[in-house]
Amino acid sequence: MYNIKTLNKIAPVGLEKLDKAKYTVSDDCADPAGVLVRSADMLEAELPESLLAIARAGAGTNNIPIPRCSEAGIVVFNTPGANANAVKELTVCALLMASRKVAGGNKWLDAQAAQGVEVSEVVEKGKSQFVGPELWGKTLGVIGLGAIGVQVANVATSLGMNVVGYDPFLSVHWALSLSRAVHFTEDLDELYRQSDYITLHLPQNKDTKGMVNAAAIAKMKNGARLINMARGGLISEGDVVDALKAGKLAAYVTDFPTSTVLAAPNVTALPHLGASTPESEDNCAVMAARELRDYLEDGNIVNSVNLPNCEMPWSGVARLCIIHRNSPGILASITTALSSTGMNVENMTNKSKGDYAYTIVDVDAVPGDATVAQIRGMDAILRVRVLTH
Repeated sequence: MYNIKTLNKIAPVGLEKLDKAKYTVSDDCADPAGVLVRSADMLEAELPESLLAIARAGAGTNNIPIPRCSEAGIVVFNTPGANANAVKELTVCALLMASRKVAGGNKWLDAQAAQGVEVSEVVEKGKSQFVGPELWGKTLGVIGLGAIGVQVANVATSLGMNVVGYDPFLSVHWALSLSRAVHFTEDLDELYRQSDYITLHLPQNKDTKGMVNAAAIAKMKNGARLINMARGGLISEGDVVDALKAGKLAAYVTDFPTSTVLAAPNVTALPHLGASTPESEDNCAVMAARELRDYLEDGNIVNSVNLPNCEMPWSGVARLCIIHRNSPGILASITTALSSTGMNVENMTNKSKGDYAYTIVDVDAVPGDATVAQIRGMDAILRVRVLTH
C-alpha cells in the first residue's frame, strides 16, 4: 500500500487513477511515498525518507526544491501540455486585450454608471480613447515553441498574423506540429526587430530569468506589445515599467501581476488564470496521477524535471530501480554486485540527465538484502528500490 499526500485540492478524476486497493490518498497521511501538488510552496518542506516522488499537477515547478529532491533520490514530475489549450486560449485573449483596450473600456463604462451617467448617451463620445489596432497583418513573435507556444503560433496564423517563432531547444515533435506558415528563426534579435507583438512561452530558469530587460526591449519596435502568460520572472519589472512609461512598449498583458507592474500605464493584469479551467485541472490531475502510479508500481519515469525519461517493459522476476550520480563505472559496479551472487540480468536500461542518471535492471530472482545493501553503499548511489511483479 502506498500513501499519497495531497498538498492542494486535486481533481477527483485524477485521484480515480490511483487504485484504492493500492493507494491511500489524504492531505495528512504519514510517511508518504508520493506527493500530489499544484501551487503549494514546498521549498522549505521536510522531505521524509519515505518520499519517492512528487508529481506537480501543472507545468511549473518553482514551488518544489528540485536540488534537494535530486540529492535525496526523489523524482519530480510535471505535466507538460496538460494545460496547453487553456493557456493558448488565454493568450489569444491577451493579444486582443493588448490591442483593443477592452479592459480599459469596461472600467470606463463602470465608472460612468457609478457616477449616475446614462452610458448610452456618452458611449460615442468616449470610445475614441479606446481605439486600438487589429491583429490582422501584424507580426507576432513567439518565444518558446513547446506545447503552448506551437499552439499559439498556429492559431495566430489563422488570425491573419505573420508569425515568427524562436526556440533554441525546439524538439522534433513540436517542429512537426508547427504550421508551415510560421517562420522559424534562430536569431532572437531578429524576432525582436520584426515583431509588433511578442509572447513568451518558456520556463523560468537561470538562463531565462529577466531575459526581457532594457537591452532586449531596446531591440524591439517602438510601440511593441508584450504578452507574458508564462512566468513573471521572465521580465525585468523595472525595465518593462520604464519602457511602458516612455512609450517604447505600447502595452503589457500578464498573468503574473505585481504592485509594481500594476502601477505602470497600459498594463492589463490577470490573476494567474492560465490553467484555471475545469478541463485543464482535470487533465493535469490525470497526468500527474498516472506519472506517480507508473513510477511507484513499475519504476518507469516520464516527464521528470530532475531525472531522465526512462521506461522498460518487465522481463524478470524482480526489478531494481536505481537513482545515481552520472558517474563513470557505476553500471559495471551494479552488474558485478548482481552477478557475484549468481543472479542473471534479464534486461537493463540506463539514461542520464546532467549530473544524475537512472538505471532499471530486471533480474531472474529477488535480490537478497546483502546485495541491495552493497549497491546502496556505492558512492554514486542515491536511491535503490526493488520491485516484484
